[in-house]
Amino acid sequence: MDQKARIERISLMEDRYDEVTRVLAALEEAVDEYEDFKSEIDALKEYMASGQWKEDYEADEAGQLPSGLKRGVLSQDALYNLLNDADQIVARARKVLGE
Repeated sequence: MDQKARIERISLMEDRYDEVTRVLAALEEAVDEYEDFKSEIDALKEYMASGQWKEDYEADEAGQLPSGLKRGVLSQDALYNLLNDADQIVARARKVLGE
């Protein structure tokens, strides 16, 4: 093998090494953040599944909540879609990891 081809190969592998290092660091950070917020996702799932969400939704519909209250969580579609997205991302990660 000639020297030029060897240097090109090593340079290419070095670039790959650097990129994989960067991606793994970003992935680790994302997994850490997800792990920290997993209980928040679980709390939202419980809220939606419980009677509390429906009670809060009905109170909003009846005009019993202050007009300035942020209430995106009471949008059934938005909350459902957020929780579904969370489940889909976890499923995708499992598939990528071969689980």
